[in-house]
Amino acid sequence: MPPSSRALPVPAMLLAILWLAAAPPALADYTELRFGQAWPQTDFSRTAIDLREIMFGGPPKDGIPAIDRPRFAPVPEAGFLADREPVIALSVDGVAKAYPLQVLMWHEIANDTIAGMPVTVTYCPLCNAAIAFDRRVGDRVLDFGVSGLLRHSDMVMYDRQTESWWQQFLGEAIVGEMTGTLLKMLPVRIESFARFRERHPGGLVMLPPEGGGRAYGRNPYAGYDNRAEPYFPYGFYADPVPPLARVVAVGDQAWPLSRLQAAGRIEAGDLVLTWEPGQASALDSGVIAEGQDVGNVVVQRRQADGVLADAVHDITFAFAFRSFRPDGVLHAGEPKK
Repeated sequence: MPPSSRALPVPAMLLAILWLAAAPPALADYTELRFGQAWPQTDFSRTAIDLREIMFGGPPKDGIPAIDRPRFAPVPEAGFLADREPVIALSVDGVAKAYPLQVLMWHEIANDTIAGMPVTVTYCPLCNAAIAFDRRVGDRVLDFGVSGLLRHSDMVMYDRQTESWWQQFLGEAIVGEMTGTLLKMLPVRIESFARFRERHPGGLVMLPPEGGGRAYGRNPYAGYDNRAEPYFPYGFYADPVPPLARVVAVGDQAWPLSRLQAAGRIEAGDLVLTWEPGQASALDSGVIAEGQDVGNVVVQRRQADGVLADAVHDITFAFAFRSFRPDGVLHAGEPKK
């Protein structure tokens, strides 16, 4: 996302810079100066973070429009997708839906209902974090939008009911009335459309919104996979793999994708991780379908009866795992490039 010039009018922005340089402001004054006008309903007296960690990502609040009424087509009618294109595959009570990254690349959030369950399916391109949540909190059903804000290069979502801010990577409310609340993560697979079609021939595929006006199928972050560093600050990092190396993260453990690719299968306790080729990276080529092969990962947990069930996980960048799981274990097994 390009740097924003819309946060404050230019004269006000210059005054703000001079004032901030003169003396460290009280946190309440700092918060009002940076965020107050755009977030009148947000309770800034409740926060789990230092608000100075929040930065503007470029687009303003809702400048990246979440999808609130997603449209779907049966798998055979999803001709706009190439076989290698990545989708977020979510299955609930026998209903299977695919949310293409070529769509979520431009919208980042889809509020949906699947088999009667209200869900939010999210994708943060800057962290390559694809996560689905149950959007029920107690007796409330929340709807989420894109704040235009970032923390450690990860999308900050907000709920429209209280305008609390939520860290996408964690599913945790970090500012506002809902601070400290955790959304339930749902197990998904990031897989090629061909694999989804094979597993769920009767499944549904989310379509680009009518009148969306985006270049669906193209990657606005072309070459991001090959960068040495993310576009935005992300905190301290000293792990033995590059910051933008993909890792398979399961809770507070992660394995480099390259290690899993070389092994084909890794077992760790009750976890079973497997890799097979055939999925294009969404963040490599300017055309998503032409991206380098990052493969298909399946993460499952062995149940008491020995049956394997899909486990909550994320295939994200190493810097994001370390930023939000500072005490987590990265099973590197490879030298830093």
